[in-house]
Amino acid sequence: QEQLVESGGGLVPPGGSLRLSCVASGRLFSINPMGWYRQAPGKQREFVAGITRSGTTNYIGSVKGRFTVSRDNAKNTVYLQMNSLKPEDAAVYYCQYMYNPVSWGQGTQVTVSS
Repeated sequence: QEQLVESGGGLVPPGGSLRLSCVASGRLFSINPMGWYRQAPGKQREFVAGITRSGTTNYIGSVKGRFTVSRDNAKNTVYLQMNSLKPEDAAVYYCQYMYNPVSWGQGTQVTVSS
């Protein structure tokens, strides 16, 4: 059964850092680019960053230079290193397969506040 489990969120002050992890079970990880998405209260879920199987990355403009997505194919895990966090980055963060999306995981809450 395909499952995505996110972790690593928390409460940090503005300017702080967090590293999110997403562990994927099943066989889809090896054939999919992976994406990180976020959803803030009252807003639609939005794409944040993506990474292909070979490691090519892309980001939305507001996180470029602050966030770094990476993946460990041997561990079926994708990461999101978030630096210089801003209050507007606060949201629940999710990962997802970009070719074969499955049910969303529970996400991990990121709160940025002093």
